[in-house]
Amino acid sequence: MPHDRVLLARIGAPHGVRGEVRLFIFAADPAALQDYAPLTDEAGTRTFRIKTLRPAKDHFVARLEGVDSREAAEALTNQGVYVARDLLPEPDEEDDFYQADLIGLAAFTSEGAPFGKVVAVHDFGAGDILEIAPEAGGKTLMLPFTKAVVPSVDLKAGRLTVEPGEWAREEAPPPEADQG
Repeated sequence: MPHDRVLLARIGAPHGVRGEVRLFIFAADPAALQDYAPLTDEAGTRTFRIKTLRPAKDHFVARLEGVDSREAAEALTNQGVYVARDLLPEPDEEDDFYQADLIGLAAFTSEGAPFGKVVAVHDFGAGDILEIAPEAGGKTLMLPFTKAVVPSVDLKAGRLTVEPGEWAREEAPPPEADQG
């Protein structure tokens, strides 16, 4: 079942002494962040309103309503900024997905065998990685979210197809040291 909240930004450290915060925006169009309301914390209990937003070197600087001191801004450091999934537009491209829509999908091999379940989506800088809990249990597997490894995604059916190949092989033990 898709999650009902989507992470759009993360609040960083305070900027200055008047309550502004650094804001790291994950949306494709950072300006669109101001169009979504309500913006909330992950639980949906605290609401954030962006009064001003301006670009900085590798982030944005935001003034949030009700955050008027450095101390109030510090209290929000590392807080995620979320929006209800149903307030977001559907992706434009057939092969674009919200990470929240992928989490929880059942993974099957191209032969139709159960493979596992998507438990997280990561981006370590070289593209999205699906973290999959294997059907048989054990430690999770990291698969690149590429067309070659994940040839199809069917959100309506709640499943995706994986071609794990070398990504799912057990690591071979190191070769024995030559004692001769």
